[in-house]
Amino acid sequence: MVTFVKVLAGTYRNQTVAGTIFPLVKDIAAGAKGPFITVDASKVMPGCNTSGKIRVSVTSITDYDIVTEDDYLFQNEQLVAFAPVVPVVKTKVAVAVKESLETDEEIKARIAERFDILREMTVATIESDVRAMIVTGPPGVGKSYGIEKELEKAEVFDKLRGPNVQPRFEVMKGAATPIGLYMALYNFKDKGNVIVFDDCDSVLLDDLSLNILKAALDSGRNRRICWNSESNALDREGIPKSFDFRGSVIFVTNLNFDNIRSKKLQDHLAALQSRCHYLDLTLDTERDKFLRIEQIAETGDLFQDYSLTKEQEAEIIEFMRENKEMLRELSLRMALKIADLFAISQTRWQALARSTCMRRVGTKV
Repeated sequence: MVTFVKVLAGTYRNQTVAGTIFPLVKDIAAGAKGPFITVDASKVMPGCNTSGKIRVSVTSITDYDIVTEDDYLFQNEQLVAFAPVVPVVKTKVAVAVKESLETDEEIKARIAERFDILREMTVATIESDVRAMIVTGPPGVGKSYGIEKELEKAEVFDKLRGPNVQPRFEVMKGAATPIGLYMALYNFKDKGNVIVFDDCDSVLLDDLSLNILKAALDSGRNRRICWNSESNALDREGIPKSFDFRGSVIFVTNLNFDNIRSKKLQDHLAALQSRCHYLDLTLDTERDKFLRIEQIAETGDLFQDYSLTKEQEAEIIEFMRENKEMLRELSLRMALKIADLFAISQTRWQALARSTCMRRVGTKV
C-alpha cells in the first residue's frame, strides 16, 4: 500500500517543496547533510531525474504529514508546472469542528493550565521528585522558556551557597551524537542534577542514542548506562564505560508522539513514554498558537525587552491577527521579529514585516 506525504517544510536541491504531496518511497533517515525522506517525484516534478525518486531534506518528522491518495490526485489535477498546491479543504474539517467547540477564553484557560503544570513539573524535577519528563508542543510557544526560567531560579539559590558550587543543570540544544549524549548524562549523573534536551529530535533517529536515553529514563531503582565499544573521547575525558545515572531528564520536542505514523518510531516512542511523565501542551491549531501569543502579550512578558507602549504592543498583536494566514510562522519568535522591525521604523514597520515575515501573495502552505 502506497503512503502519501505532504511536505510542510523541506527542500530539494535548495528549492523549497513545501506544500507538495508525494508518494513516500522511504521514511525519514539520517544523512550526511541531515535528515531526509525519499519520495517519488515522477508525476509532480517531471524530469527531476531518471528514476523519479528524490531525497527531500527535512529537519524532523514534523516537517511532513500523511495525507490521502485523493489529496495527491487532486493536487496533480491542479498542477500547471511545478508549484505549491492548494490543500484540499476536506482535510481541515476535523480541525475546524474542534476549533468551534471552544471559546477564546476557554482555550486560553486550557493553555494556561498546561503551562502551569509545566512549571510545577519542572520544579518537581529540580527537586528530584520527578526523574523524567517529555514535553511536546509546536515550535515557538515558550516550552523551553518556562523550563529555563525555573532552572535559573534554582541556580540563584545554588550560588548563594558559595562560589564553588558545581552547576546542577545543563540545557543541550540541537543535534546530539550518541557519544555526546553519553558524556552529557555522565557529567550530570548525580541526584539533584537536571539535564534538558531541547530540540534534540535527532536522538530519536539513532538506535544507539535511543537505547542510551531509554536507560537514563528507566523506572527501575538502578539506571545503569553502558558504552560497549572503544572510545578515544571517553578515554581523554576520563569517563568510564558504565555508570549509574541518578539525575533527572527533561526532553523537549516539537513532535506529538500520538501522531507518529512510522511503526518503528512508534515502538521507540512508546518505550520512552512508559518511562516518563508525558506533557502535551495541547496547542494543536493555528488558533491555539495565536491565542498563546496574545496570552503572553497580555501578561507583559512578551515585549518586556522593548520600549513599547501598551497601544504599540496591541498594534503588533492586531497586525499578527489580521495577517496570521500569511505569516511564515505563527510563534512568539515571530512577534519578537515584528517588534524588532517596529524598533527600526515606527512608520514603515508594517511594510518591512510584509516583506520579511510574510509569504508572497498567492503562496499557500
